[in-house]
Amino acid sequence: MQAAPLRATPALPIPSVTGALRAVEAVLMRGGQRTARRNAWTSVLEDRRRAKDRYEAEYVLEAAATQRPHAT
Repeated sequence: MQAAPLRATPALPIPSVTGALRAVEAVLMRGGQRTARRNAWTSVLEDRRRAKDRYEAEYVLEAAATQRPHAT
């Protein structure tokens, strides 16, 4: 008596949290609302990047200002 051959079934990818949230967003929101939300999030990320750049520039300027000139 032989065992029945196993059929290879393609494994379905596990949906990511981001993908699931986008699917829910697509069902609940109209296109304009989705665009507005994504634009707002893009603005938040850009503001964070600018704040980081500003902090780094301030750090460099303060370091340069407190550095003593070397005698030549």
